[in-house]
Amino acid sequence: MTHGRANILLLLAGAIWGFGFVAQSTAMASVKPFMFVAIRFFLAALTVLPLAIREAKNARQGLTQRDYLGFFFIGLLLFSGAALQQVGMLTSSVTNAGFLTGLYVVMVPILGVFLFWQWPHPVVWPCAMTALAGIYLLSGGRLDGLTVGDWLIVGCAVFWALQIIFINRIGVQSGRPIMLCLVQYLVCGILGLLVSMTSERTELFSILAAGPELIFAGVLSSGVGFTLQAVGQRFTTAPQAAIMLSSEALFAAIFGMILLGERLTLQGLVGCALIFSAMIAVELIPMLRNKSRLEDQGRPAGNQGKSGHVLPGE
Repeated sequence: MTHGRANILLLLAGAIWGFGFVAQSTAMASVKPFMFVAIRFFLAALTVLPLAIREAKNARQGLTQRDYLGFFFIGLLLFSGAALQQVGMLTSSVTNAGFLTGLYVVMVPILGVFLFWQWPHPVVWPCAMTALAGIYLLSGGRLDGLTVGDWLIVGCAVFWALQIIFINRIGVQSGRPIMLCLVQYLVCGILGLLVSMTSERTELFSILAAGPELIFAGVLSSGVGFTLQAVGQRFTTAPQAAIMLSSEALFAAIFGMILLGERLTLQGLVGCALIFSAMIAVELIPMLRNKSRLEDQGRPAGNQGKSGHVLPGE
């Protein structure tokens, strides 16, 4: 798979997440947070199970215990982010939640430097800040007084960022993205169920009432969305993946306008333009620089000055 196709998969994941944000929020009226997480990821596991079996049959070599431990660790990161986001949305406004979740865009390159001294391509920094500014404008250009729920969602953004980083550092090496997804979904489902059984009371009728939202969040947002993320990240860097995935805010605004009749203000349109510009720049600028470097290397030595730069007038 090419780098460009991988980014298309990440964009598609962002589109699915943007569409499913409302479903995730409205389901909270019927289902408690940890039960929602449990059912969501059990449905996601069922969604990818046939694909994981097929992937295992076609694999050239089996997975090691170290691979499974890595998958389990990534599952813990995913569960921590999903749980903090779901609990935080009980007291956080949709506006605040949308912006604060998007903080992972800038956290990915920052944490990559602090944890592994892994410096991204220079274009990532301005693109990440541009995408974050776009998310901020889409969210209304302001934050209400921060609640406990808001701070929980900030914590969620930290775990989203760590999950993106470790998929690149652990999951990609195995060459088994579907099995990675199956394991992390099962980890989230089991942990969510255990916490729910000890701290929540959920009735069957409330689960049935939130059935459509749970199916969408489980099958599409999780089963399809996170799987597209894992597959796409095999062929791109974590900081670039974070910027492409931040398109969820852009698609949430677009779907809200098309399906719910919501109108984008001038401020929102500027936010959309900033996110779109960041995604285009993080894809095209490194590509153009590499192309220019290859062209310079292919020039005859006689066409270059002593410094090695191309002489004027060529």
